[in-house]
Amino acid sequence: MAWFLLFAAGALEIAWPIGFKYSNGFTKLVPTIPTMLALLLSFLLMSLSAKTLPIGTVYAVWTGVGVLGVALCGILLFDEPYSFFRLSFIMLIFIGVVGLKFTTQ
Repeated sequence: MAWFLLFAAGALEIAWPIGFKYSNGFTKLVPTIPTMLALLLSFLLMSLSAKTLPIGTVYAVWTGVGVLGVALCGILLFDEPYSFFRLSFIMLIFIGVVGLKFTTQ
């Protein structure tokens, strides 16, 4: 269950930075409210997963999922530049997250 909570927190870790972009510096109310809710829920779920998983693993996976997701969303949604090397380094983050999942009880 802790891993499920952690990956859900990671998904929300993707949602709130994307929400920053849509909220236009918190000047648009409709995107701002879900952005803040995603931020709070992400922290809550991360803290719940830290009850049973090592905090180093929790934080590394949470940030890794967030970095991976936000980088890919930036490419897909906001037409951010990408290259072989950028995608390769994003893949290394993914490999690190998967490795932590399989080496942590």
